[in-house]
Amino acid sequence: MEQLKNLLSGLASFPAQGDMPITGLALDSRLVVRGDAFVALAGAKQHGLAHVEQAIGNGACVVIFDPAGNGRQLAETMQCNDSALVPMIAVDNLGLKLGELAARFYGDPSRSMSVIGITGTNGKTSCSQFLSQMLDDCGIIGTLGWGEWGNLNKTQNTTPDALAIQKILAELLKNKKRIVAMEVSSHGLEQGRVNGVTFKGAVFTNISRDHLDYHGTMDAYVQAKLALLSKPGLAFAAVNLDDVYSGQIIAAVPESVQLWHFSANGKTADSGECVSADNILHKTDGIEFDVRWRDQLQRVKVPLYGDFNVENVLAVLTVMLVMGVPLKKAAEKLSFLQPVDGRMERFGAETDPLVFVDYAHTPDALDKVLSSLRKHCKQALWVVFGCGGNRDKGKRPQMGKIAEQWADHVVITDDNPRYENGLDIVKDILAGCSSTAWMQDDCKGAGGRATKGAVAEVEQRMEQLPREPVRPAKVDVIQNREQAIQKVIASAAKNDCIVIAGKGHEQYQESNGVCVSFSDRQVVIDALSRRNR
Repeated sequence: MEQLKNLLSGLASFPAQGDMPITGLALDSRLVVRGDAFVALAGAKQHGLAHVEQAIGNGACVVIFDPAGNGRQLAETMQCNDSALVPMIAVDNLGLKLGELAARFYGDPSRSMSVIGITGTNGKTSCSQFLSQMLDDCGIIGTLGWGEWGNLNKTQNTTPDALAIQKILAELLKNKKRIVAMEVSSHGLEQGRVNGVTFKGAVFTNISRDHLDYHGTMDAYVQAKLALLSKPGLAFAAVNLDDVYSGQIIAAVPESVQLWHFSANGKTADSGECVSADNILHKTDGIEFDVRWRDQLQRVKVPLYGDFNVENVLAVLTVMLVMGVPLKKAAEKLSFLQPVDGRMERFGAETDPLVFVDYAHTPDALDKVLSSLRKHCKQALWVVFGCGGNRDKGKRPQMGKIAEQWADHVVITDDNPRYENGLDIVKDILAGCSSTAWMQDDCKGAGGRATKGAVAEVEQRMEQLPREPVRPAKVDVIQNREQAIQKVIASAAKNDCIVIAGKGHEQYQESNGVCVSFSDRQVVIDALSRRNR
């Protein structure tokens, strides 16, 4: 409970009706209970004030609203018609101030914890989950949920809304979490969801093409990420030296922030601390490498796969060193790391091909997964993937080209088509492929019959593409994702390696506004079981 006057101090004029106790904050009018303040934001499609009557009916004692959009007009209409039976208080730019308001209500929990913000295109989830395993009393907020390793509660977004974040932080503090590893998305930064959070550290995993349907340009996307460096209380920043944007990130780090670097390619920095890896070995049971830090050298072995997981482990190790864990002890702990659901997660017995389920859904992520598994793979490399509908279309041909470059067998399938025709997405992916072998019996619609028009259209596009030497891959199209996974697992040889990419941990598939239960992981388990009967 908090007094309204304290919540609004410096944010808005105090209401003439006087002070009052606030028992809760709610963005959703359906969740309002008696004594709550209803927070009405100016949404992209509708203003929260459209639901104010329901909020008041449920017991809201005050309405705090953003006057942007048609907010002020709606509020004045309600007050003129005596529809508003409670005080209505305007707060300019409420969306950006909500974090501070929520932090006040929940007692500013992040000030009593070490919150480590992890941002980047790939690796956020793995790093946050690994940190929770490696650091004592470390909570998690991210894509897979919030809580602690092995015991997570669901979240709607990678970075929840500002009100939810403060509530979660307060709960984690109550549960005696001293450290929090938080995934911080570009959306979350730009929309102010982490405003009001005091960060101790910022980790930059990597930056590559993603979310351009939202940000518009790579420069805008990078600038959104860099906003993490301006958050109050920041004490250290850990930057991946191997990332093409590392120079821009390092240049943006404030002088007051301690700079740490990490590199999987043995790179070093002229200033600040540097943690680097050498002598990397890829084995059937994982990866191992030497770590150099200051004048120390330590061998690290982890039951994970892929070069990108070397980067993830180095990021985690860097944070462990910052937090005071000795290098030798950190290396010992890292040997017990457990993989994250849907993040380069291995399935199958010794008699099966190596099967990995991974969330790779960007060109950079797919490139890293496939190029890394080339080093683990004894025979043929297979990949099953698609691209999501109503998202950045420019990355689709890029991913097709990358898949064909690294894999011996490529199977293009549906991901989450959303409101797009799945075959249109397939055609966009195929525009980046040079092989046409798949056309003999594929490019099929949902009914499984060849679509001649689609074939002709793709052939025409391909004629316009530059011909480059590529691996002689066989590219197939099987739009039904379950059938695609089943066919590949049934067809692969014992020493082959299979990647099921794009959906990872997700438990659904979305098409035409309908989400149906679907899990790549479960389909793989079932297909392997049938293979071994």
